[in-house]
Amino acid sequence: MNDTQDDILFEVAWEVCHKVGGIYTVVRSKAPTMVERWGDRYCLIGPYRTETAGLEFEPLEPGPIVGPTLAALGERGLKYHFGRWLIAGNPKVVLVEMGSGYPQLEELKYLFWKDANVPLPEGDAETNDAIVFGHLVATLLIDVQKRHPQRRIVAHFHEWMAGAALPVLHKMQTPIATVFTTHATLLGRYLCTTWPDFYERLPWIDVDRESGIRQIYHRYCIERAAAHGCDVFTTVSDVTGRESEHLLKRKPDVVVPNGLQVEKFAALHEFQNLHAASKTRIHQFVRGHFFGAYTFDLDQTVYMFLAGRYEYQNKGIDLFIESLHRLNGHLKHAKSEKTVVAFIIAPAAVTSINVDVLHSAAMLDELRKLCETVTGHIGERMFDIAATGTVPKMDELITSLEIVRLKRMLYSRKKNALPPIVTHNMVHDDNDLILRHLRHRRLFNAPDDRVKVVYHPEFINATSPLFGMDYEDFVRGCHLGVFPSYYEPWGYTPAECTVMGIPSVTTNLSGFGSFITSEVPDHTRRGIYVVDRRNKNTGKSLDELSQILIEFCVMNSRERIKLRNRTERLSELLDWAHLGKAYHRAHDLALEWSAGRSAFKAE
Repeated sequence: MNDTQDDILFEVAWEVCHKVGGIYTVVRSKAPTMVERWGDRYCLIGPYRTETAGLEFEPLEPGPIVGPTLAALGERGLKYHFGRWLIAGNPKVVLVEMGSGYPQLEELKYLFWKDANVPLPEGDAETNDAIVFGHLVATLLIDVQKRHPQRRIVAHFHEWMAGAALPVLHKMQTPIATVFTTHATLLGRYLCTTWPDFYERLPWIDVDRESGIRQIYHRYCIERAAAHGCDVFTTVSDVTGRESEHLLKRKPDVVVPNGLQVEKFAALHEFQNLHAASKTRIHQFVRGHFFGAYTFDLDQTVYMFLAGRYEYQNKGIDLFIESLHRLNGHLKHAKSEKTVVAFIIAPAAVTSINVDVLHSAAMLDELRKLCETVTGHIGERMFDIAATGTVPKMDELITSLEIVRLKRMLYSRKKNALPPIVTHNMVHDDNDLILRHLRHRRLFNAPDDRVKVVYHPEFINATSPLFGMDYEDFVRGCHLGVFPSYYEPWGYTPAECTVMGIPSVTTNLSGFGSFITSEVPDHTRRGIYVVDRRNKNTGKSLDELSQILIEFCVMNSRERIKLRNRTERLSELLDWAHLGKAYHRAHDLALEWSAGRSAFKAE
């Protein structure tokens, strides 16, 4: 079914016009693909937040699809804002003021318990928000459907907080076709933080007991009700699909992998030039951070990084650090000329940037300014002497005073202490798992260490006084992204590396890794290394990861350039122009099944 000329698609997510996590990237990057198919019959729905609406939302007068509904609901005291999201595709948006629904909260909670058999405790503000938001969204959709009975409507919900509207729609038996996507099950996220053998235990989990122990039973029930109350249930990967089958008790009808808006380059060398320019900016940080204590050859340096939420085991940070320890030992034993600088970017509680780190960066900046000043004077003197017809001598170009100033600057940069392994002052320095592991493995940035470590417990952005570059540019400047996750329903970080032509390491327990394994048989040759964490124990997986890092470091510059070229060619596979078709299938299937459901009801 391809004809959607009169159909309407609403997509509901907590992250519309509000950056919280990965779903924001999904919905935002996918919007142009949805607009291309649905045009102005595509509308996103999310909560209204004053702090972000002014940056991402342009208010407008509503059109004929939702205008009469918003006017009628406004007369009942329910408040909605209509406009467009200021992103690529410029999609229509309805933002819901949850405060207008809170006077009915207790009644809504009672009805949710009565109709969906979900008990809702007191004092859970996030769940209260979900219940109110679900009611306001369902009220909006039902009214639109009643005013346009001749038009078919699809409503697509992301995650449990947006999905709280689904039990309401299911109870009302509306003809609205519904789709629900879980990007990661609630219970799965909780269990993986404490169970290193989560996947082995998955088929035998007592979901009611385990969600009750973790005091999320009511949230789990909302998620499960959403999964069973929709026409079409989807997950972002087959990994999450297996998880949902056991925890939510429903197999996905369609798998909808996460894509990206891919910028294609007119010439292959363009993204290589971007890599070189971004790498130069990382060089600046490295010079400031390390070169006051000792130096190493930047042309023989490999930049690796891991970035993501601070989930020590789920994100594979433990495996990464352990593999760096092994890599350091191997390079030292082999007397390799290579140096590896490994960045760990995982936000944690901090008080401030380390004063020594700031001082090192500031001193490098002062050295640069002094060199630029001296260089200007040298140029003027060279011209003055050459204009007389004489070739200038070196001692005529730089004065003794300038040499003294340079020497003083160089002496002031020297430091006896080792370069810090963490850039910030931590709130819980003694108990930080990353620092404890680095210290246990004595990765202290000693001069003879071939692997240097920089733990940056904040996300990188252009306002950072240490890097002064956006995260995307930082990724472009690195040589390898390492993401050996144990629990990763999809995995945007390696996907982002791929579309920027940066090789990466992932695992077959991540949605992205599983997808790549099935779609790209020669993925290793294409710069995407998939560590087996499904069929191997942790020790064997660590052996595999360590060998990947060792072999990558053996590559010379020309080989890495060829690998980046092959990696970048995979970007089309991750483009929404390709992956958006899975969403189209889900929406078409929902319309088909909804029509069958309505016909059965009529009989």
